[in-house]
Amino acid sequence: MNVESSTVDDPVMPPVVYVPCAVDENDERHAVLRYTNDGRIALLVYTALDRLHRCAGDVPWALMDWAGLECIQEEESFDMIIQDIYIPEDIR
Repeated sequence: MNVESSTVDDPVMPPVVYVPCAVDENDERHAVLRYTNDGRIALLVYTALDRLHRCAGDVPWALMDWAGLECIQEEESFDMIIQDIYIPEDIR
């Protein structure tokens, strides 16, 4: 995962984030990826558990560090990370 240096206007990413997940038939959790309006694939992350619940609802989640996010990138190949975004209830 390429990480560019941040500027004053860039959000600061904490050492761990909460990642919304789907649970498969074996009770394994998999990160949920979303398509953006322009067709890119986004990984949604939340910087606090209360933000996850407020913005994404009562969903399964995994606490991940940067190494975990890199593993998702290697397996799923997302284009971007979106932090603390509100998901309207009708599309959760």
